[in-house]
Amino acid sequence: MSGRRPWLLLLIAVLLAAIVFAALAPPGWQIRLGLHWLVEHFIAFFGLTALACLAFARPLLVAAVLLPFAVGLEMAQVLTPDRTADPATALSAAAGVAVAALVADAVLTVRKKRRKA
Repeated sequence: MSGRRPWLLLLIAVLLAAIVFAALAPPGWQIRLGLHWLVEHFIAFFGLTALACLAFARPLLVAAVLLPFAVGLEMAQVLTPDRTADPATALSAAAGVAVAALVADAVLTVRKKRRKA
C-alpha cells in the first residue's frame, strides 16, 4: 500500500480542490452530473472520504476532519455574492462523509477479525 499512498494523496488533493472550486466558483463555471445537487454533494464527499480512508486507514479520524470541513464549506457560500448556504446541502455532504467513514470502519473491523481467525 505504501507505493500507492502518494497517488492516493494526490487524488485526494485534486478531489478536494475540485469540491472547493465547485462550491465557491460562479454557478456558470460548475460541471454538473445531471443529478440532484444533494446527490452530487453526497457522492463527492463520499468519494473524498473513501479515498482518505484508503490512504490513512483511520476512518473515524478522517470523518472527524471532513465533517466540519463539509459543513464549513457550505457555510462559506454565504461569503459569495451569488450563493446561499443551504442546511440540506450541508447535511447531504455530512451524510456522505459519515456513511463512507462507517463503511470503511466496518470493512477494516471485518478484515482485522478475519486475520485473527
